[in-house]
Amino acid sequence: MTDELPGGTITFLFTDIEGSTRLVKRLGGDYKLLLAEHHDLFRALFVEHAGREVDTQGDAFFVVFRRAKDAIATALAAQRAVAAHSWPQHVDLRVRMGMHTGEPARAAERYIGLGVHRAARICSVAHGGQILLSHATYAVLADEMLPDLRFRDLGEHTLKDLDRPERLYQLVVPDLPSDFPPLRGTGATVPDEAAASAGERVVVADDSVLLREGLVRLLHDAGFAVVGTAANADELLQKVAELRPSIAITDIRMPPTQTDEGLIAAHEIRRLYPEMSVLVLSQYIEPGYATRLLEEYPERMGYLLKDRVSDIAVLADAIRRIHRGECVIDPTIVSQLMSRRRRGGAVAALTDDERELLALVAEGHSNESIAERFGADPDGVEEDVKGLFAKLEIDTAPNDVRRALAVLASMRS
Repeated sequence: MTDELPGGTITFLFTDIEGSTRLVKRLGGDYKLLLAEHHDLFRALFVEHAGREVDTQGDAFFVVFRRAKDAIATALAAQRAVAAHSWPQHVDLRVRMGMHTGEPARAAERYIGLGVHRAARICSVAHGGQILLSHATYAVLADEMLPDLRFRDLGEHTLKDLDRPERLYQLVVPDLPSDFPPLRGTGATVPDEAAASAGERVVVADDSVLLREGLVRLLHDAGFAVVGTAANADELLQKVAELRPSIAITDIRMPPTQTDEGLIAAHEIRRLYPEMSVLVLSQYIEPGYATRLLEEYPERMGYLLKDRVSDIAVLADAIRRIHRGECVIDPTIVSQLMSRRRRGGAVAALTDDERELLALVAEGHSNESIAERFGADPDGVEEDVKGLFAKLEIDTAPNDVRRALAVLASMRS
């Protein structure tokens, strides 16, 4: 494997575990073992067939091959390996796969262009155990006259956010399942009516196509209408201006500098569209970014770590809280700030219940939300918060968002 990404005509292969959220809930700690075994199996096959791993996010892979026949050989070997492997707790693991062949542009250590999106979309409509190909990949393989391979023509399908329909093919081999339900989510791109009517229209921005597509799938399954996606901050601002979503979700670090482009875009969105909500995602624990995010536009803002988004309940709760006008700060950020303050001062003298209450306030929870967690009366929670603020010598704030910002500021001082 060389450091430079291969150029010219290449074949993209995307893979993704079907029902991963369900598996996490079922397996608990054993899911990490399953994921490690899955990664080891697939990576050995990538090396064996001269594949270059471009990206991995959770249970998904993005790999490229100089030859289409190496890509199809890898996909076939991987499906056979999945079927033959003994997985933790006897799980019937199923992996969806999709591929497309083209000549993409390169930028640093990533590919750009519609070809990448096309391959990712093809994977997203497959079922677990299914291998799908674009017409371009099928044509290359047909030209190479591979006698052991047979393909089923599935006809033309409209893939989300792509203008022209794509004729799709399925690899069929005797020793693997070949009969699957209709492809997932193909046809006209129509936002979910219930989500759209509720105002929960979302645009997602992340330069990692794997994470972006995975997030889109999670949001769709949770009932949100994802109306657009973007791979960089400029594209995000363009999509927001065109589509006017109610919520924008963006990574902090995006091209070209991979520093704070997403954060700057978040502030710009809130400045231009005060009614719009923004959720910022980060791979790193950066308390400074969290407080910087809220200082100028605290309402309808949120900051979550990317590790948190795989839990759809947490992600959906954060989005809906922000949509209601609240702010959301990742509990890990709050925990880190509180651990610094426990070494001395007023925070160190708090009881466990008081520290839990302080953390919930810092995360942006309202009195009603806290009362629901504790099974208490909201008026009683309000009095407890006032007493806590007095003990910590924090000035009371006019609303839930401002008081969260006040707590965060006190923790950092």
